[in-house]
Parts: sequence; C-alpha cells; structure tokens
Amino acid sequence: MMTQIEIARGKKISPLVRAIAKVEEASPNLISKYLACGQLVIPKNAFRDIKTPCAIGKNMSVKINANIGTSTDESNLSDELKKLDIAIKFGADTVMDLSVGGELKGVLKSILEHSSVPIGTVPVYQAAVIANRQRGSFLKMTRDDMLSLIEYQAALGVDFFTLHAGVTKESVLKLKKEKRLMGIVSRGGAIMANWMFANKKENPIFEYFDDVLEILRKYDVTLSLGDGLRPGSIFDATDAAQIAELKILAGLAKRANAKGVQVMIEGPGHVPLNQIIKNVQLEKKICHGAPFYILGPLVTDVAAGYDHINGAIGGCLAASAGADFLCYVTPSEHLSHPGIEDVKEGVIASRIAAHGADVARGIKRAVAWDRKMSEARRGRDWQAQIKLSLDPEKARTYRERLVPKDHKVCTMCGDYCSIRLMDSLEECYLRD
Repeated sequence: MMTQIEIARGKKISPLVRAIAKVEEASPNLISKYLACGQLVIPKNAFRDIKTPCAIGKNMSVKINANIGTSTDESNLSDELKKLDIAIKFGADTVMDLSVGGELKGVLKSILEHSSVPIGTVPVYQAAVIANRQRGSFLKMTRDDMLSLIEYQAALGVDFFTLHAGVTKESVLKLKKEKRLMGIVSRGGAIMANWMFANKKENPIFEYFDDVLEILRKYDVTLSLGDGLRPGSIFDATDAAQIAELKILAGLAKRANAKGVQVMIEGPGHVPLNQIIKNVQLEKKICHGAPFYILGPLVTDVAAGYDHINGAIGGCLAASAGADFLCYVTPSEHLSHPGIEDVKEGVIASRIAAHGADVARGIKRAVAWDRKMSEARRGRDWQAQIKLSLDPEKARTYRERLVPKDHKVCTMCGDYCSIRLMDSLEECYLRD
C-alpha cells in the first residue's frame, strides 16, 4: 500500500486529493505538490472512511480541532458523544479523544464509529492508564506497551497521533537549567518525562522512532509531533527548552517524511501577543514549512473562565501569520472537565479565529462569506444575517429577544438606525 505522500511523490492525484481540492477551491496539482514536500497533511487512516476529510497546511483554509474525552473524575460515554456531535455541528474539522477514565477501548471505538471527521489521540494516555491499572503505576509501562498501543489504535482507525517524541533526556535537562515558572504542563510530556527518569531510560518513542514510523506508514496515520515542553505561562514562552524541543521535532519530521509518513508540528501554548508571530516564523523556518498545529495560543494567564476568548485572540494572530491548525480552548480550561456547552463555546471561538485569519490570508471562500453578510446588513435583511452567522440559533435568539417596532431595524438604534438614515440621505440628497 502506498501512503498519500508516496502517491503524491509519484506525480499521481489521488481521489482524496481531488475531493479536498473541490472543497478548498484549489488546484489538485498544488495540493499534491505540498503534500509531497511535507507542507500539507490530510489526516486519514487508510482503513477508515471519513465523510468529511480535510487538508491542513500551506494555502489551505485554517482548520480547528476540538478535544473531548473522559477524565479520571468524570467518565460518561453518552456525554462525550454529545460533545462530538456539538463540535462537528459548529465546525470542528477534527476531534481528538483524550480519554483517561472509564473503559478506554470502548470509548475510542464508539467515537471513531460516530465521527464524520478525522479523529486523533495521544496513545501514551491509554498505555499509561493500562499500566496503572494492571501494575499499579504508569511508571511501569514498557516500550512494548507503548508501541503495541500505537499499533492497536492505528488498526482501530485513528487518523492522527500526538506523540511526544521531542521530550528526551537532553531536552528535559535544558528545561532543568531554564528554571521555568511552570515546568512541563503537557500531560503527555509530563508522563514521558517522569517515566524516563524513573526508569533511567530514553524516551522509547524517540529511541525507537523508526519502529513507530513503520506502524504509522502501514496505516497512513498522520504524525502530530507533540510539544511536550510547550510553555504553560507567558513567562516561559520561547525559552531554550521550547526551542530545543522544536529542533528535535524538525529532525524527526524530516525522517518521517522520508519514510512516507505525513507530519505536523505542535506548538505553544501560553505566548504573549508580541511573541506569537516570532513563534510561527521559527516553526516554519526550523521545520521546513511543516504544518503548524497550535494550542491557542493564550496571550495572558489571567483569563480563567474566558480562556476560549484568550485562545481565539492568539489563534487569530498566529493563523494570520501562517499557523495552519488551531486546537480549541474552552471556558473551562485550567479549571475543570469541559461540559457540552463549553465545547460549543470553544469551537465557535476558534472558528472565529480561524475565519478571521482566512480573511486576512485572502481565502476566497472566507472573503465571500463576509461580503454576503455585509450585503445582508446593508439591506437590513435579518433572516439572511441569521442564516450567515456562525451560530444561527444564537443569532435568532438575540434578534427575537425584543421585537422592534420597525422590523427593518434592531432595538439597539431603533428610530436612529444609521443604515436607515443613510438610505434616506441617499434617497433625498445623494441620488444622481
């Protein structure tokens, strides 16, 4: 079996690429070119059918990911499937199952069967949970546990994996010298760092990376190289440890591409506004234009309860500067396990960020959508405005909350509606 990269390198256009080209309104040849050189990925397991696949990378519209999954304190499969439905309904292009509670295999299988979009996971989570349940500690995981779990999830149909291969003995020692305020905030990164030093061994995902690539290539699973050393505070942003990991990821990405495995690079994290563009430029330069998948980034540490807005601010700037893929942040970030409404709010905030960046990047579909909305507002066409909204249900609720005396205006300006006043001005005084 040939992977998508290998098909593209053979100068052939796959049916998947043709389908993506129609959606993106882009040239199939161009998509294939970027796929072949590692600047674009299409996360899709070779053995799983997806109703709505997507392309992430150069010249594509900005995509967003929503995280769902059980926790050790809350494990309800029905709720997670509702979150999946809500995430997809409001525009998530992919969803990651980050479950660590309950019956993990059943949860992942149900999510895969239920989803119409690509599904990603962090395999070390499940490996750690199994080791903890069977042997009393995740520190008793073995290399074989991790590799077999990767193979199991790939065979099940997972489309992309986050693997924290850049958390190595060398990079963690850099972190120690750095004396960060927050240390390691990545769950996968913290698991790997603790395992490495407890067992006095190198990270198996890094040490046996070629074995991992063989599994990924077999199923054409996209590799998302995790940012295990991402900053968890704006005061830790763009430090030596973060950059050291990024350089490791660049080398691993090159090896993966050479083996026919699609790769994207994960990035920060908490980053002050004035460092975001620099972070995007660094990733693109060091990693040779590989797709950049970022969490947020969050531009301040004080937005608890509103971190979906915090992440959207950073995400819009990052994506307009060249980031390709935004991982949503919910209002419950840092505080609790997200509920169904949190998922909705997180997805919509990230969609606003992605769409704003698409407009800035000149994506034709995005610009056309905004023009239609502006035309509807100019014509005071409320039904069209509602239909064109990111969340038509909410827009309709606000419109109908207080019915105006004049149905051609809103209740904010009422008789003094600027658009109606300008219509009168044009009709009476400015007409040719």
